Amino acid sequence: MNFTLKTILYGILVWLVPFIIAIPFYSPEGTLLVDEHFFKTIMILAGGVIGAVLLIRLFLQISDHYVRKGWMIGGIWLFINWFLDLGILLPLNGMDIPTYFGQIGLRYLMIPIMSLMAGYIAENTAKKPK
Repeated sequence: MNFTLKTILYGILVWLVPFIIAIPFYSPEGTLLVDEHFFKTIMILAGGVIGAVLLIRLFLQISDHYVRKGWMIGGIWLFINWFLDLGILLPLNGMDIPTYFGQIGLRYLMIPIMSLMAGYIAENTAKKPK
């Protein structure tokens, strides 16, 4: 599969897996059934784990330009997560955009931070003599 297509599909998974994990934490009426802080912790951990696993899978296919590709992956995943949240999550919970970015959206900045970090680690590792 093409690297860019795989990056896009993985970006959708980075959003979709935590979304699916969140479903049992809500009643059919949309009420959160557990403590809000516990729920947010679960969501951050779920997103972090799936993101890390998929970053590893993508970086195993990269043989050069690690930092640039880290930026690319992070930017694509950030856009996908914001786009899907704005199109699906906000209509479901009725949150306005400023509240969304204050409570959820800014947290997604960890995506490009982590993918860029992976790129720097890979770049520095590749430059080391064997």
